[in-house]
Amino acid sequence: MARIIGEELPNLPWQEKPKGCIDYIWRFSENPIIPRNAIPCSNSVFNSAIVPFEGKFAGVFRCDDRSRLMNIYSGFSDDGIHWNISHDPIIMASGDPEIIRLEYRYDPRVCLVDGKYYVNWCNGYHGPTIGAAWTYDFKTFHQLENAFLPYNRNGVMFPRKINGSFAMLSRPSDTGHTAFGDIFYSESPDYVYWGKHRHVMSRTDGWQATKIGAGPIPIETDEGWILIYHGVLTSCNGYVYSFGAALLDLEKPWQVLKRSKNYLLSPQAIYECVGDVPNVAFPCAALTDAPSGRISIYYGCADTVTGLCFTTVDEIMAFLG
Repeated sequence: MARIIGEELPNLPWQEKPKGCIDYIWRFSENPIIPRNAIPCSNSVFNSAIVPFEGKFAGVFRCDDRSRLMNIYSGFSDDGIHWNISHDPIIMASGDPEIIRLEYRYDPRVCLVDGKYYVNWCNGYHGPTIGAAWTYDFKTFHQLENAFLPYNRNGVMFPRKINGSFAMLSRPSDTGHTAFGDIFYSESPDYVYWGKHRHVMSRTDGWQATKIGAGPIPIETDEGWILIYHGVLTSCNGYVYSFGAALLDLEKPWQVLKRSKNYLLSPQAIYECVGDVPNVAFPCAALTDAPSGRISIYYGCADTVTGLCFTTVDEIMAFLG
């Protein structure tokens, strides 16, 4: 049986698998956990990043405001379910003025590496690219150089260095809504200069036929990295975002050991099907409790609200076969 390599998280938000449920993943019965109007200025709150922090939880949230500007906000929670989100967007405390000027920011991820919380997001800089910043306290943020040239999205770090280097997954794209996209791997010795780009995996068919992209920070196990990723199907009614899983090699994460043919979760609940962008289930964060193998996944629903779902390392490994 696979074992999660990580810390104990006894206060992990959790709900047991419902009796009679035959799926490998199950939704929180009180979804959505964050409504679209969670703060006075928000039109929607979704596609956000959550991490354990000082015995509780902290996060960086995508909040599109009522002028429809896409930006990122910080927030805190005692239980990982009920959130106090700042009413004002994150203002970078330092960084090159050329880089920190705001065009748009969305779809953040947060990763703890060597005691520092790194934040990545889709950053507007002559087109979408991967923005980068760090924080210790989720109050003061320091912006770094963009990781890549435009056009790129879904920058997702690994929670430890690979062969001595920072490591990140991304999805090269275009200026528009991007009707294509594969996942790539890159390394950096200093979190500024990125190289050693490797192809990880391509879109295939069905629910992941149009494009794919990395979701939460990869979960380390003794059998490989569990990658939760989203896939997109182009239907007669537009894009449909679902998510599945893959298992990557521990020291060569561009090598895929296993990959799901079926989706883990697709937009079927009303809050996933109805919203500003219908038919979207977009995973951005996962919390784990290593001793129990429990995994809690935060995901954006219909580009409007935030949902929570649950699984275990054993369920994921059984799903991957």
